[in-house]
Amino acid sequence: MTHTTVHVPISGGDSAVDCLVTGSGPALVLVHGTGATPEGNWGPVIDTLKDRYTIVAPTLSGSGSTRDAGGPLTVDDLVAQVLGAVDAAGVDTFHLAGHSLGATVAAATAASRPERIRSLFLHAGWAVTDPWQEFQFDLWRRLLRVDKDLFSRALQVTAFGARTLAGRRIEDFEESVAACNALFDAEGMARQSEVNVRVDITAVLGRITAPTLVVSGSQDLIVPPHHQRRLAAAIAGAQFLELECGHALPFEQPELFARTVTEFVDQQQKAAA
Repeated sequence: MTHTTVHVPISGGDSAVDCLVTGSGPALVLVHGTGATPEGNWGPVIDTLKDRYTIVAPTLSGSGSTRDAGGPLTVDDLVAQVLGAVDAAGVDTFHLAGHSLGATVAAATAASRPERIRSLFLHAGWAVTDPWQEFQFDLWRRLLRVDKDLFSRALQVTAFGARTLAGRRIEDFEESVAACNALFDAEGMARQSEVNVRVDITAVLGRITAPTLVVSGSQDLIVPPHHQRRLAAAIAGAQFLELECGHALPFEQPELFARTVTEFVDQQQKAAA
């Protein structure tokens, strides 16, 4: 597993994008969610698929070791970083998967370069931010300005499904808070939360031509299922799948998340062979 730095121009100037590249075979590009990193978001998926796919996973501005001038970000900026990482890896056509904000960015990427996308997997994404989300993401930014630990604690009661929360001990909550604190950078998380507030990709979704699976969590309080239903309805031929989980499926049920991604990508790869 190697990391390379790719320089990609975005609206605020140059960005030095950290990109994970591993494996061999057909390309699979993975786009992480708000404040996460490729390893944190996609670890089990990478471990499962790296023996038969070339995994390309950029770290978006605001996360990990990717650096830029620090100004406001847009969905288009993040799309540019995804495509810049893919081009630097020497990839032409590729399977594409995204979680949360990463799903929105993946959908926008697929709309901008439909001829390059072999399949599209979207978990917990959305097309346009509604007042519920805008209020929530503004709360995230306010908490992050005060204390990242407070943000991580608030996230525990909104990101996970009811069954997961009911089975937790207080020690489990504290362990999860510590993991969030270690994963997220407060300033970067706030910058990506600002992107979340301004999402509206409705005008471009009709350009997507790749076979698409939209996955929703039935107990998702951050991006409720009606958002994924709207996303699937706007993409020609898209399949819709609802799972019993919250928003943070990659962290809540990593084996289920990895299996769902793996089965879809493998199915599309075989269909195209």
